[in-house]
Amino acid sequence: MEIYEQETKLYKSLMHPARLAILDLLREGEACVCHMEATFEYRQAYISQQLMVLRDAGLVEDRRDGLNIYYRVIRSEIFDVLDAMRKVTGIRTKAAKPKRNACTCPNCVGESVKPQLIQI
Repeated sequence: MEIYEQETKLYKSLMHPARLAILDLLREGEACVCHMEATFEYRQAYISQQLMVLRDAGLVEDRRDGLNIYYRVIRSEIFDVLDAMRKVTGIRTKAAKPKRNACTCPNCVGESVKPQLIQI
């Protein structure tokens, strides 16, 4: 059964709505924690907890730029897993319009905020 441990760890990392939402946001490219706060309206500590699980599973990595920490997906194959899961469950997503100018990080100031995905 030990051969299934790594696979089980990965599946467990996907078993939370916030982590799935974060992965959907990161599908568009790297994003800072403050951007995730503005998009999802969760506290920074809560988002950081979820990102830690994704990082421990080897799905995301971070980089620091001054006071901002940016996250990106390093195992893009995870999107194939998510897409297959949605095909099985019949759940579709569509882009929603997040709050404009809610994030003040250097990447978002002066840009339109990237859309988040919601269930329809």
